[in-house]
Amino acid sequence: MKIAFSTLGCPKWDLDTICRRAVEYGYHGIDWRGLGEHLDITVSPAFTGDLKATAAKIRKAGIEVSGISSSIRLCDAASREANIEEAKRTIRVASALGAKTVRVFCSGDPSKTPKDELARQGADCMDAILCLPGAEKITWGIETHDHWVHTRELRKVLDRLPRPNVGVVWDIAHSPRLAGESPEEVIRAVGPRIVYTHIKDCVKEAANPVAEHDGWRYVLPGRGQIPLAQAIALLKSIGYDGWLVFEHEKRWIPALPEPEEAFPAFANWAKGLL
Repeated sequence: MKIAFSTLGCPKWDLDTICRRAVEYGYHGIDWRGLGEHLDITVSPAFTGDLKATAAKIRKAGIEVSGISSSIRLCDAASREANIEEAKRTIRVASALGAKTVRVFCSGDPSKTPKDELARQGADCMDAILCLPGAEKITWGIETHDHWVHTRELRKVLDRLPRPNVGVVWDIAHSPRLAGESPEEVIRAVGPRIVYTHIKDCVKEAANPVAEHDGWRYVLPGRGQIPLAQAIALLKSIGYDGWLVFEHEKRWIPALPEPEEAFPAFANWAKGLL
């Protein structure tokens, strides 16, 4: 396994700083989720007109692009065309950067549309994306996120997509925190289809002023209550040799530690588990 950080954790860094710090801190790769003011990197100037120069700069630094974490929402029927357009842009950028994995969400609104119908719409959207030129060269990972955190729900979409290049992005913290699902249960349910992981840690501390709405607050990996080491050991046991991506949500939660503290802390912690 190799380690990467998501650029969600360093919203103030420019491209040069991201590449330099990744090397300095001992990372193997970068997961692109925003650059500067742009959350969608496919509309950032660095990844549009200057895409070739950007790709060359990343390669010269000796850093891989582990993946692109997109905003594509498969089960949001009202945004279907926008999702497909984003997929087209993402394929172009992923191809230039050598990124093998793209994260997508399911999303949708189950209060308005039954889950089974949302799953059908999501699978149909994913099938349309897979027909785009270049899509077959990418592994598309559906994240354990929002209404689809529990593997029982996620499989309503996943089982409709028995494609070798469609799998799961396992956000390890989401499973116990949001779905009450243990690492063993996740591995049993979708283990062979896990293609990518997002890692963060948190503690249940409702009284803390920076706690999230559900009473959990983020802490540096290894310092919280998420069974991360157990999850990584289970991934090893099934032969997973992909990326462990530190998703430090600094863009969304400015009170979190600065990346200069958090990124080296994750790298030092993770290397003891690889």
